[in-house]
Amino acid sequence: MTWWRRQRCRLAALQSERRAWRAETRRTGAARRSGAAVDHPGPPPTGFALLPWLLMGMGSFSNLLQGRTPEPWIGGLGLLAFNSLYVYVTFRAFDRAKRESTSTRVALGLMGLLTTGLAVGYGGSWLMFFPLLGLATGAVLRGPWLGRAGTLLAVYAGAVSAVQDGWEDATSIGYGTFISAMVTAAILSLSEAVRELRAAREELARRAVEQERLRFSRDLHDLLGHTLSVVVVKSEAARRLAPRDMDAALAQISDIESVGRQALTEIREAVTGYREGSLATELTRARSALNAASVRAVVRQSGAPLDPQTEALLGWVVREAVTNVVRHSRASRCEISVTGAAERVRLTVTDDGTGTGTGTGTGGGVGGTGLKGLAERLAAAGGSLTAGPGPRGGFTVTADLPAGGDEPAPSAATAPRAL
Repeated sequence: MTWWRRQRCRLAALQSERRAWRAETRRTGAARRSGAAVDHPGPPPTGFALLPWLLMGMGSFSNLLQGRTPEPWIGGLGLLAFNSLYVYVTFRAFDRAKRESTSTRVALGLMGLLTTGLAVGYGGSWLMFFPLLGLATGAVLRGPWLGRAGTLLAVYAGAVSAVQDGWEDATSIGYGTFISAMVTAAILSLSEAVRELRAAREELARRAVEQERLRFSRDLHDLLGHTLSVVVVKSEAARRLAPRDMDAALAQISDIESVGRQALTEIREAVTGYREGSLATELTRARSALNAASVRAVVRQSGAPLDPQTEALLGWVVREAVTNVVRHSRASRCEISVTGAAERVRLTVTDDGTGTGTGTGTGGGVGGTGLKGLAERLAAAGGSLTAGPGPRGGFTVTADLPAGGDEPAPSAATAPRAL
């Protein structure tokens, strides 16, 4: 009873696989007929692709029906057992784990013994089971052992055929067995390679789209976070100055207009991925933003000129750090120091405020969303970013980078991760 239950479960699995294969075939065919792009090379091959070769045993089946086979019940059982083993082996050959399992190899060995017994016992058309055995062998055995196994199997099939029916059929049986094994293995291996390459290409395309989305979201965070903070601070300054100094208030409003226009330009450039930051420009904007927030700005810069990639990265750090000072620190003084050496350049932004500045935890690590993204950018360029409470209070952000630009800094278009 248990054996019949297993057979029914196996039959149900085969029927389900066949329905899925047919549905995938119809979908792919409809897409090709309509001219739509097909994102994969059709449905994956299954054991159904190898079933038609069982027709090579029709001669043996015909002999059974016509009564030309002695002891027909033995031949019938042998034919049924061979076909069952063939179906079992070929359907497991398309799954690598099942193909390399012990049960599949044992079934293949039983096929070899059964084929030998039928060929020696009956000969004639029963010798055609050797090419079928070669086909199953090629489907299961892939890799360096295939050539040896195919050659030995072909020689063995030819020898059995020569003993049973003479050398006239031995050559064709041996050659057919060898070709069946080699061609089947080559076609199935090529099919798997094509599918793996297609899957790799689709994965690369998916990652490229994902990286572009992350790049865009990160740039929008950095741009809008800084720009909107400056706009808010200058608007508050204009509101305070308007009752007593209209000219100063108008100057702040003019700055707001300038910041807004610059933000529009930067957003357009961020969309196309061509925006590059400038340290000098960011330092100028930092002074303006800090002064508008009533924070005294102290900027010190020393050392040799920096390469554009290093300047771009340090400009991002200045932008993010000053934005956090304006928004969170409640500081009265902010010091920005850029120190260049022969091999490294260091940027330090320190304030004397009481706020966290970046939303970091007590551990002093880089915890803010913007600073996390900056830490990833600097790490990819061979640098580092640290942020945390300063030794004398306030908050300190320190960026360290190679000065020569030997290691390429990632552009905005190649950001590795989201903020």
